[in-house]
Amino acid sequence: MEVAKAIELRRSVKNYDPGHRISDDEIERLMSLAILSPTAFNIQNWRFVVVRDPELRKQLRAAAWDQAQVTDASLLIVLTADLKSWQKDPERYWINAAEPVREFMVPAIGQYYDGRDQVQRDEAMRSCGIAAMNLMLAAKEMGYDSCPMDGFDFDAVGKLIQLPEDHVVTLFVVVGKGVKEAWPRGGQLPLSEVLITDHF
Repeated sequence: MEVAKAIELRRSVKNYDPGHRISDDEIERLMSLAILSPTAFNIQNWRFVVVRDPELRKQLRAAAWDQAQVTDASLLIVLTADLKSWQKDPERYWINAAEPVREFMVPAIGQYYDGRDQVQRDEAMRSCGIAAMNLMLAAKEMGYDSCPMDGFDFDAVGKLIQLPEDHVVTLFVVVGKGVKEAWPRGGQLPLSEVLITDHF
């Protein structure tokens, strides 16, 4: 499927076939594409929690205001980010780069993030947002529907998945076989309203 077609066809589907299973090979393919998503300084700060335990999914559904797609979709991914990935052996992010690139990039990571908690959190949100879009477009190309979600109790979800203290939950993405079409698009703003040239 062409990327443009996947973008046009991807919708936030809420109703899924609870009996459909995505194979392990498909999950591996999907996640292998997700980790090609760009991150600043290549810190790869996303961490993907694929929730397989049916009982845990029920608990997460309760924390998500009983939204059915949490349990009914074939795949539930909780996108989280390691806020301190920038300081955890940063040399590994540039291990395959030429030495001059490594010598420049590795020290720059710490210089940029050290002591800047808001920047670390902002970067987590950006990185996971980009990865979520890669996941959803890849899912569409594979013949699946998807839905990004932030309608849940973030603290409760963190406890349920035993989130480390230096991580943050960013959003859910569910993937599966939709059984009901998404609502018609609510109304796209005209390009003239959202596209600004040079300055406001």
